Amino acid sequence: MRRVRFRDPAGMVRTGEWHGDAVSFADATYDLDEVDLLPPSEPSKIVCIGINYADHAEETGTDVPDRPMLFLKPPNTVAAHGDTVTLPEGKERVDWEAELGVVIGKQCRNVTAAAAESVIDGYTAVCDLSNRDDQRNEQNWVRGKAFDGAAPVGPVVADPNHLPENAAVELRVNGETKQSSDITQLVFSVPELIEEISGYMTLEPGDVISTGTPAGVGGLEDGDEVAVEIEGVETLRFTARRD
Repeated sequence: MRRVRFRDPAGMVRTGEWHGDAVSFADATYDLDEVDLLPPSEPSKIVCIGINYADHAEETGTDVPDRPMLFLKPPNTVAAHGDTVTLPEGKERVDWEAELGVVIGKQCRNVTAAAAESVIDGYTAVCDLSNRDDQRNEQNWVRGKAFDGAAPVGPVVADPNHLPENAAVELRVNGETKQSSDITQLVFSVPELIEEISGYMTLEPGDVISTGTPAGVGGLEDGDEVAVEIEGVETLRFTARRD
């Protein structure tokens, strides 16, 4: 199943099933233009992984780390499928970064890699938007990574069985492919990431681990239409706006 959160025509928030061109809850089915799509989970935090593809390390002139590079995005960064994301004003470079998102299913701490599958609710698509102007000038990346709407997520949480072992990760801007890779190229696997992260912090239901981006990052322009496709999951779409 691919689960989706939406607000129905009566204003009720529902968690239902995604059908591509429609969503359903109980015995009701709605066309997408009848509902407001919401982020597929309500994370207390998004734990992001930096430099987790060797080709991205190469394009940034960065060494591949010897342990996962972690940073956080707070709840204000979450944007939904179909949203228009307003980029920080006056910045020369705000980049796209397509990523596989891992949605946590239950509160957990100190999870071993061998037990990681037991805490995964499913998978989603994430775009880690990055304000490079400020990111280059700060150590904690708050201005660079934590601005409002800096983490479009969705549109669904796909059950783990939907994700192929070599799932493709692709990003398109205005229909043109900019990033294309697959999750076999991850430096640190999903189980390794869960073990590392949960050794330092409690993960809550709905939290998202954004697993890193492959080569091909680039700057967004006003009106750009972005699509992040994770094979077996679904395609996340949003529009970038510059004031």
